[in-house]
Amino acid sequence: MSSFRTFDIAGSGMNAQSVRLNTVASNLANADSVAGSAAEAYKARHPVFEALKPGAEAGAAVRVRAIVEGTAPAEARYEPGNPLANADGYVFAPNVNVVEQMVDMISASRSYQNNVEVMNTARDMLLATLRIGQS
Repeated sequence: MSSFRTFDIAGSGMNAQSVRLNTVASNLANADSVAGSAAEAYKARHPVFEALKPGAEAGAAVRVRAIVEGTAPAEARYEPGNPLANADGYVFAPNVNVVEQMVDMISASRSYQNNVEVMNTARDMLLATLRIGQS
């Protein structure tokens, strides 16, 4: 395995975690929105990752296969004074669990940081290897 392949693998992991962080941010930004029907309510989005076999795609070890919407139903809230309320007085909140999203954000952030550490360690090892011949 080439020493530079490490950078490709860690880079693909950083890219995947960046997409994960962006979907969490989108979910959290829409967590308090409401709609007049369950069909119009925001649905939480989640990335689906796919591991790639070595050599399947140049330099990538993981990629985002798709971003799927959550299947949990929208929460109906009785707010007859809300201008978005339906004829029965209900508005529909998204299926976003803020606690789960915060845990997902922390996990994605730490995974991203781990990939940065892998890249830094690989860089330091390559530089140390180059310095061997200088002495």
